[in-house]
Amino acid sequence: MTTLSTPLTELVGVRHPIVQTGMGWVAGPSLVAATADAGGLGILASATMTYDELAAAIAKTRRATSCPFGVNIRADATDARQRVDLLIREGVRVASFALAPRPDLIATLKEAGVVVIPSVGAAKHARKVAQWGADAVVVQGGEGGGHTGPVATTLLLPSVLDAVDIPVVAAGGFFDGRGLAAALSYGAAGVAMGTRFLLTQESTVPDAVKRKYLESGLDGTVVSTRVDGMPHRVLRTPLVESLENGSHATGFVNAVRSAVRFRKMTGMSLRAMVRDGVEMRRSRDLSWAQVLMAANTPMMLKSGLVQGDTDAGVLASGQVVGVLDDVPTVEQLIEHIVHDAVAAIERLGATLDRSDDATPGVR
Repeated sequence: MTTLSTPLTELVGVRHPIVQTGMGWVAGPSLVAATADAGGLGILASATMTYDELAAAIAKTRRATSCPFGVNIRADATDARQRVDLLIREGVRVASFALAPRPDLIATLKEAGVVVIPSVGAAKHARKVAQWGADAVVVQGGEGGGHTGPVATTLLLPSVLDAVDIPVVAAGGFFDGRGLAAALSYGAAGVAMGTRFLLTQESTVPDAVKRKYLESGLDGTVVSTRVDGMPHRVLRTPLVESLENGSHATGFVNAVRSAVRFRKMTGMSLRAMVRDGVEMRRSRDLSWAQVLMAANTPMMLKSGLVQGDTDAGVLASGQVVGVLDDVPTVEQLIEHIVHDAVAAIERLGATLDRSDDATPGVR
């Protein structure tokens, strides 16, 4: 099979410049191992795991694949340092962060040989983590699912590429080989995808929920701030519509209930939750109401993505859901993306005027 060598593949040691993002409740050992074996970079999601659950998930992934993989860590978690130490002990190849990690965490990981790849939403954030020593960044445009920003990938990506000299991975709106070829032509080192990997056979999302995704059109998502107080792209469902149309007081009450359930589920002490809340409020500049509302996210996502309750759960999704109509294996998905990307690049190459008496260009 043809491969595409980029700064990302060389940095991480994978065969293809394709990243499976660390989606909470979705990116578990089976999906990550399948992505790694197929030549991509699979990222374990740890934000919804306790420390012990993360240790078990890393061990399970390690047993399932000998290829490089990564782990996503909440940079504002109170036990972030302990999780970093775990990654180092277990020889995990990549540490990814949904928020900018502290400079000391980056230094510790790099000293141990772990590749550090934070996700960013603006050029200024990319410059900051690059100055701190990050090896690469993932930049997600507004088309992406989950927490997202207002700027489209087509504008955000070039702004970040112009701002830093480290590899940049593009996310938001990618699902096929044409998208990968386009990202590479911009200058990106690869693409990262969430929704596309959610709709694979190795994804543990219930089949009924996958069908819900496949039934959605290009207008089937909405960016809501009523889930957890921050812009969150999700599928349009009756629950989301009720959240959008309900009062802030009702959302606040639901958040309190979710916080209690999340505490029981994770075994976190009240003191630890308060510490996390203080750190979240400081790092994200949130109000206390927004901090409490953030407890909605893991519980509502679990209801939909794990328990299959689309009436009581929230389903994070990128806009690409409107053009997806199949549930391939991860291996089939990656093979098709790389094959189609190479074909697209070759078609572009064929348009170049390579005659001896002309300057190379497009004709």
